[in-house]
Amino acid sequence: MQRLLEDKVVLITGAGSGIGRATALLAGREGARVIVADVAMEQAEAVAAEIAHAGGNAVARRIDVAQCAEHQTLVEQVVATQGRLDAAFNNAGVPGPVAPLLDYDDTEFSRVLEINLKGVWYGMKAQIRQMLAQGGGALVNNSSIGGLVGKAGISGYTAAKHGVLGLTRSSALEYASQGIRINAICPGIIKTPLYDSVIQGDPVIEQHFQSLQPIGRWGRPEEVAEAVVWLLSDRASLVHGHAMAVDGGFTAA
Repeated sequence: MQRLLEDKVVLITGAGSGIGRATALLAGREGARVIVADVAMEQAEAVAAEIAHAGGNAVARRIDVAQCAEHQTLVEQVVATQGRLDAAFNNAGVPGPVAPLLDYDDTEFSRVLEINLKGVWYGMKAQIRQMLAQGGGALVNNSSIGGLVGKAGISGYTAAKHGVLGLTRSSALEYASQGIRINAICPGIIKTPLYDSVIQGDPVIEQHFQSLQPIGRWGRPEEVAEAVVWLLSDRASLVHGHAMAVDGGFTAA
């Protein structure tokens, strides 16, 4: 059976750790030529090396997703070296602080939106421009269950992730007839370095987060990666503008 992403050029941001890393590794196993992009170049290079060691094809690139020009430069580099850009996973993000709205720092709010929302916006603009020129492609944007429901104390994160779904749905309508599929993934509570930074080793908080999902456990980055790779593949050909919850039943409650 042909692999899901056989010979496709796939760009993944925030690919140095967590869900991005798991998706990059799986994309490599599924035959993609993977662009492992992250602000932490050492981590990106380690993931690219891991893909290559397993027999895949990958290259590491540095990007600060909050810088608009870096997205266009990255896409140009990808096309110059790979010939095209078939798919992209706009995954990079930060959790931001935990605080009630009135105590939420203005600078931190702007930073969370700049990375989690505008970083996706910037990436989509560069990626869609290239995909229109070549006749099509597929995008997946990383939202969150925080894009589907609210949660007290993380207004900046929640606002940004709701915004990602708005961008996804509107752009999917704009470009569906031109061969570009645009969808979003909404992970639940996933055991990643991002969540580790929130929990900070507190077993009480850890148990609370695990109990929020009806399956009674964390999700694994690899479980989210399976959904992302499928959405990027041609097997998801009829899926447009969809927000796919991968959340252990969290949003079904």
